[in-house]
Amino acid sequence: MEKLRIAVIGAGYMGKFHAEKFAASADAELVAVVDADPARAITIATALGCAHESGYHALLARADARIEAVCVAVPTEKHHAVVRDCLEAGVHVLVEKPLSRTLEEADSLLELARTKGLVLQVGHLQRFNPVFQALVAQGGRPLFIDIERLAPFKTRGTDVDVVLDLMIHDLDLVLALAKAPIEQVSASGFRVLTDAIDIANARIEFTDGCIASVSASRVSQAQVRKLRVFRHDSYVSADLQEQRLRHVRKGPEGGTAGDTAGIVESEQAFERADELRAQAEAFVQAVRGRGVPLVTGEQGRQALALALQVGRLVEERLARHGT
Repeated sequence: MEKLRIAVIGAGYMGKFHAEKFAASADAELVAVVDADPARAITIATALGCAHESGYHALLARADARIEAVCVAVPTEKHHAVVRDCLEAGVHVLVEKPLSRTLEEADSLLELARTKGLVLQVGHLQRFNPVFQALVAQGGRPLFIDIERLAPFKTRGTDVDVVLDLMIHDLDLVLALAKAPIEQVSASGFRVLTDAIDIANARIEFTDGCIASVSASRVSQAQVRKLRVFRHDSYVSADLQEQRLRHVRKGPEGGTAGDTAGIVESEQAFERADELRAQAEAFVQAVRGRGVPLVTGEQGRQALALALQVGRLVEERLARHGT
């Protein structure tokens, strides 16, 4: 089978990494890198041995390019227009999160992908973290989910608030774990270093009784990515950054309340994984008809809907308190 001919549109911080992964793939051929900054496009394309363009329309129009798929890593406000144009051209799309700015934009892209019979995958990278995948494989209904994502301040990503920048990753993880309809959402947050929300917390209640607490900050001193899941007879702590799992379970029958002998603890460490490479390979396989994307357009839309709801609730609370 011929390699999948793919281009990367948007060669900024994430786009450069995407281009490197597709260039190194045994099943893909990186045809071109596109960026509005010609110098940046040339630099990356030269290093990876592919063509370069300053505009994606020219690339889609080139018959000799024969682009089959694209990875879109442009700023969020441009997602809808770029993804729409690529789908209209009959090209499969992997787009960085969030899928779009609004649900209306997301719905139009989903309908277009369905009509054209094309793959639309959303880049929720932590789904490919082996720690999270091991956690999902354990099964069992969660009673309480606690996720904390803290990051030092960076100017990159401040075109959106912390909910769409960071928290949306964990909202997607919560939805993947809970697997139940949402009953109620409450949220709070504050502006600290930018005019947008920089720190936020959301409480999500599901119809089956599960509750999730999700916290995100982009104004912290240390980087933290931790996830805790409590079930009826066990507790699991996942360090998504260090890629470790710690299990605490009920022990054999006969242990008394408060007796540590009745509790079994264990730890599981994982080899450092390349989630971005795994995501790229999953996209290639989905396009070639060998599987459904791990994060479909529909799932990206669900995470976006919840993120927008959280952001709206935070803004409403800030308005009530005049902050």
